[in-house]
Amino acid sequence: MKVDPVELAQALIRQPSVTPDAGAALDVYERALKQLGFQSERIKFGDVDNLYARLGEDAPNFCFAGHMDVVPVGDAAAWTVDPFGAVVRDGWLYGRGAADMKAALAAMVSAVSGYLEAHGRPAGSISFLITCDEEGPALDGTRRVLQALKAAGETIDHCLVGEPTSVSQVGDTIKNGRRGSLNAVITSVGVQGHVAYPDRAANPLDPLLEFLNAARTRPLDQGSPGFEPSRLVITTVDVDNTAHNVIPARAEAKLNIRFNTNHSGAMLLAWLSELCVSTEGKYPGTDLQLTARASGEPFYTQPGAFTDLLAMAVRDAVGGAPNLSTSGGTSDARFFKDYCQVAELGLQNETAHSVDERVRVEDVRALASIYEKALMRYFHVQSRPATLTTHAAAATPVAAQ
Repeated sequence: MKVDPVELAQALIRQPSVTPDAGAALDVYERALKQLGFQSERIKFGDVDNLYARLGEDAPNFCFAGHMDVVPVGDAAAWTVDPFGAVVRDGWLYGRGAADMKAALAAMVSAVSGYLEAHGRPAGSISFLITCDEEGPALDGTRRVLQALKAAGETIDHCLVGEPTSVSQVGDTIKNGRRGSLNAVITSVGVQGHVAYPDRAANPLDPLLEFLNAARTRPLDQGSPGFEPSRLVITTVDVDNTAHNVIPARAEAKLNIRFNTNHSGAMLLAWLSELCVSTEGKYPGTDLQLTARASGEPFYTQPGAFTDLLAMAVRDAVGGAPNLSTSGGTSDARFFKDYCQVAELGLQNETAHSVDERVRVEDVRALASIYEKALMRYFHVQSRPATLTTHAAAATPVAAQ
């Protein structure tokens, strides 16, 4: 029997799962998959509960991936509905996580149920990797689960992540890449003093401003295939100084770099570190300190058989030709890139993380249809691009060991 994606989405939304707490939402999801014949395993790292489930033992293994955790509600009084009530009103499904991304997770299960009902078990495997750490630091979720699966001999051939990628209508945008992201804090320590006697002080703002200007004005690149040029953005400069006649002892700035495949986080960190050292050397008595971390590396899936398959699934289900895009923030697809080809396709992202987060009911059903068409094309050689490469060897499901 085909699973209703809207009803399952409501059941998931009604289980609060603010990152990293899965609540009972992961239990609801696991039960739905087991009813379809999936073997499942809960893989926990730290406080993060993750789920890996698989139907079948043979290759190729098509993986649906996403996250059950959601961001906090914020000001609950600003909502016009219960954030966890999963209310349907005027054709819209409301609730925290509706757009990002519980409705897409429900559409995935619905798609698999529809495929199995029409075609039976596939000539290969279907799997799900669901985390509760995507909206958090993303340290104990998808990244570590993929490492554990590889160590256990598990192979994923292709992955579709259900992040909200659509803009005007469902299916109009497929993300075949994302930029990397690096956050940095630069702290400048000097010697406090009177502005009338600057030679007796060491102004921390002087090296900090020179550092920021040098970082801001250096062109990082001219872009790379599928990507716009990398960009550094200064997000704040803070000096705890309320007096006009005092040179402060400390100043701090924060910046973010969104970077394409011309760079790695390590390369950019090395550049910022060298810039700190060279700038600090010009200002005796000051100390520039850099704290930085790349929260995600860029990924790019070359347009080809896999992206074509997804585009044809959109055409089959809803019509139109989706755009390929690498815009937006980071996602867990950045971890899959080291294991298989990956792309993202989901609902509209307009209300993600906002008050009264919501999705159109008809769009949830349309997305389920797109996912089902993707499965049909993937597992039916006559409708699958001949150049779609997969791993030849069969994998052993972790849950079956």
